[in-house]
Amino acid sequence: MHLSDFDYDLPPDHIAQTPVEPRDASRLLVLHRDSGALEHRTFRDLPEYLNSGDVLVLNQTRVIPARLPAQKVPTGGAAEILLLRQLDATRWLAIVGGRRIQVGTRLAVGHENGARVEATVIEERAENERVIEFDEPIRPYLDRLGETPLPPYITTPLADPGRYQTIYARDEGSAAAPTAGLHFTGEMLLSLKHQGIEFAYCTLHIGLDTFAPVREENVLEHRIHTERAILTPNDAQLINQARLRGNRVVAVGTTAVRTLESAAIRSAAYGTETNDPASVQRTLHNLNENLCPWRPVIALDEDTDLYIVPGYRFRVVDVMITNFHLPRSTLLMLVSAFAGRGRILDAYREAIAQGYRFYSLGDACLLL
Repeated sequence: MHLSDFDYDLPPDHIAQTPVEPRDASRLLVLHRDSGALEHRTFRDLPEYLNSGDVLVLNQTRVIPARLPAQKVPTGGAAEILLLRQLDATRWLAIVGGRRIQVGTRLAVGHENGARVEATVIEERAENERVIEFDEPIRPYLDRLGETPLPPYITTPLADPGRYQTIYARDEGSAAAPTAGLHFTGEMLLSLKHQGIEFAYCTLHIGLDTFAPVREENVLEHRIHTERAILTPNDAQLINQARLRGNRVVAVGTTAVRTLESAAIRSAAYGTETNDPASVQRTLHNLNENLCPWRPVIALDEDTDLYIVPGYRFRVVDVMITNFHLPRSTLLMLVSAFAGRGRILDAYREAIAQGYRFYSLGDACLLL
C-alpha cells in the first residue's frame, strides 16, 4: 500500500474553524458499507440507526490545558511546552519549542510575581519531543498557566474551550479531544438510554501525534504513536454481553476503535506468552485469529500502538461514528480498513461536493 493511495484534495474553506450550535446540529453522512449507498442526514437523526440492546462505546478522556508558554532559565529566551503524556508525578513527555532546547536546559512556566514552576529537560527523543521533569507537580497549576491545545489547522480562537470537550469527558490526560463525541448532547444521550441503547466507556488519552503526517511512502513501514488505553472489567463485560445477545458494538471515534480492538486482540491471544502488541498480532495470524465467542474483549490497561490499515480484520467493532480525517493520515487508513478505501474516498468526494465541514470541529460520518 502506498501513501498516495490515501490522498484527496480538500479546499481549505471546508476545514471547520468553529463548532456548530447546538452540538447535534452537525451534519451526518451515513455510509452503508455493504452497498456503498450514502445518506445525508443530521447528527440528531443518529437514534434512527441504532437498535435497543446495541452498546455505544465512548472515550471519556478529558483534554487538559496542555500548552504552556515558557522561558529559558536564566536567559529568559522564549519557549513553549506542549504536554503529551504524564510519566509520573513530575515527569512528562512533551513537545518543547524554542532554540537549542537540550538535556539540562532549565525552563520556567508562569511569572515571578505569581504562580511559577520550573522544569529540567532530562531526555531528548525524536524530533522536538523531550522528557521534562518539573520541580513540583504541574497539574495543580494547569488551569491557571495552560491553554487548551487545538490542532494546527484550526486558526480561529475557540470562544468556549468547553466546546473542545465531550459532555461526558471525565479522565484528564488528553492533548486532543476524541472529536467524534463532540456531537452528542445530554438530551441525545438520555433519549438513547430510553431507547434501550447501552453505554460503555473506555479511556484513551490522545497525543498530538494523532495529527502527525505519515512520511513513509510504504505505509506499512510507518510506526504509529503509543497511547494509554483503558477498558475496565465492567465495561468489557457489558460489551461481551451485547455481542452474545447478537447486538452491535458501536464505537464512537477512532480512539474507541483502537481501544476495543486492542482489547479484542488481547482476548484472542489470552494464554499466549507474548506481551508485545506487534507480536500478539503476528501470533493471531498464526492462530487464524479465532475469537472466543463468550469473551470478545478483556479488560485492558496498557499502552497500545495498534496500527490499523486495510487488510486488518476487525474483531469487535460493528459500527463506527467518526469525523472526516486528514489526507495521508493513519486515521484515514483506519476508516478505509473498516469501510473500504474506495468507498471512503468516494464518500469524501461526495461530502466535499455537498459542503460538509471537515476535521475536528466538523461534521460526522456513520459507517454502518
